[in-house]
Amino acid sequence: MAQSLVNLNSLPTITDPGRIVILGSKWYPELVNSMTGTCEKVLRERGFDRVDCHTLPGSLEMPLAAADLLATDVNEEIDAIVCFGVIVKGETLHFEMISNECMRGLGNVMLQYRRPIIVEVLPVFEMAHAEARAGDDEFNKGYEAAAAAIEMIAWRRSIGA
Repeated sequence: MAQSLVNLNSLPTITDPGRIVILGSKWYPELVNSMTGTCEKVLRERGFDRVDCHTLPGSLEMPLAAADLLATDVNEEIDAIVCFGVIVKGETLHFEMISNECMRGLGNVMLQYRRPIIVEVLPVFEMAHAEARAGDDEFNKGYEAAAAAIEMIAWRRSIGA
């Protein structure tokens, strides 16, 4: 299983960091909490003091939650939203429906509100694939998500967005 490491040492410094919201699905909490915790730790180490974590019923609810948060963020304090979940392929089309609608919805919300939404909702065929991406090691997707959020915040600020 090919995975790459994220170089956290090369991340840009964010001056006056805003708020980051992490949304996590309640399904497979040991994996989602591992990714969420890793992401939150990296963000806090990089100066983000306002990291809010919310647990949702599932991944399908993430687009609505993200839209609600951004719609009520009238002062535009939220710099980014990060989403974590695990969806395991079973015997029905549930996997495809949830994966597709979650991604489509989050993409729409990101474009509507013009704020980065980093998605680490893992659609996997086997639990081992999710476990490999949420483990207590350098391949945990929390690192990648935090890095992507920081890089997008820096890039958007560099263009005046």
